[in-house]
Amino acid sequence: MIIGNSGLPKPLSFFQNWGIFEKLPQRKRKTMKKDPFYAPGLRFSCIRCSSCCRYESGFVFLSRKDAELLAEKQEMEYTTFVKTFCRWVPAAGFGRESRLSLREKANFDCIFWDEGCTVYDCRPLQCRSFPFWESIMRSEAVWKNLDCPGKDRGTLHGPDKIEGYLEKRRKEPIIKREA
Repeated sequence: MIIGNSGLPKPLSFFQNWGIFEKLPQRKRKTMKKDPFYAPGLRFSCIRCSSCCRYESGFVFLSRKDAELLAEKQEMEYTTFVKTFCRWVPAAGFGRESRLSLREKANFDCIFWDEGCTVYDCRPLQCRSFPFWESIMRSEAVWKNLDCPGKDRGTLHGPDKIEGYLEKRRKEPIIKREA
């Protein structure tokens, strides 16, 4: 009667004893992460056409830092600024969550548009970082379909610059609240 296999080599030990694994070429483990499509860099220069600031309804979501800088520019207290220039937008797909956005004028122009951006020197991160947003940078197809006259012209922005904008948004998140 055999009660164990202590006298038998383990299957792997057999190969190790004969040195078979030592003769196989060592392969480096490939990481599955592929370089982003923007690794060679993307060309973009804002031509200040204001298409993204006017004519269509949209949202300019604010971080705490954005709102504080804009309040300071308007010489207002933070809460007064939010009541005067902002609105809470329900976040689709996020239950009762809302996000803080700048208001728009009746014609859909940004509240700070008046023959140009009146807060350009302290414009929100969303405006400063366009078009290098997570929603655009996640797909080359989205980038290619972006309708902006500044795309594919002017300054070459390397991946470090683009990643810098994406990281800045992570560090300066949009203001949210539960309704």
